[in-house]
Amino acid sequence: MQSTKFAELAVNGMIKGITRIICRVDDSQWSKVPLRGPLILATNHVNFLEVPIVYTHLQPRPITGFAKAETWDNRLMGMLFNLWNAIPIQRGEADLNALRQGLLALESGKMLAVAPEGTRSGDGKLGQGHPGIVLMALKSGSPILPLVCYGGERFWDNFKLLKRTDFHLTVGRPFYLVPPGGPFTRDLRQMMVDEIMYQLAALLPTDYRGFYDNLALASERYLSFPKGSRSNLSRIR
Repeated sequence: MQSTKFAELAVNGMIKGITRIICRVDDSQWSKVPLRGPLILATNHVNFLEVPIVYTHLQPRPITGFAKAETWDNRLMGMLFNLWNAIPIQRGEADLNALRQGLLALESGKMLAVAPEGTRSGDGKLGQGHPGIVLMALKSGSPILPLVCYGGERFWDNFKLLKRTDFHLTVGRPFYLVPPGGPFTRDLRQMMVDEIMYQLAALLPTDYRGFYDNLALASERYLSFPKGSRSNLSRIR
């Protein structure tokens, strides 16, 4: 147990050091993330940079997240994601086993990182969200904290020029999902995840909002913000 903890500390320290060499990481908003969960971190997914930067910079907060099952096909990556206690998920299907593991992580007080887009955008523009996060939030009763990254999409172009990449992170205001009173249809689930995604879009610069660029279409019918807290959309409305 002690050797595993030492290995985790050593690996995290090394990865954090490397990412800070190749990127100028703006971590000024990390303090907005609570020290412990249960909490669902709803985030966008641009490329390979977010996971190592977010995970290592949020330590020692207890955090886990979903990763595509194919990651474990690479032995080295599999060892790393096992060290991070990541949850393998089968993309393109309702992976009930992964969802159960996510709920158990929340029940144990961990934070659970979820990228509703389900895959990398590559260009940093938001794609349409998938409703798995809706089921996690309603079943667990956990709050959702929107957390977005941008700038990392320029990494490879900068790397070729031996330039560091500016990696920005913005943390929004937490909220809860309100259980629907009627039938829990596919359209309703999509509406709820779209409401979550608009909260992420509001934290991003205009050029990154992608599928959710028209914030005038955003609704908050199924979102509940803690007393005294405002919607993330209020930042720009």
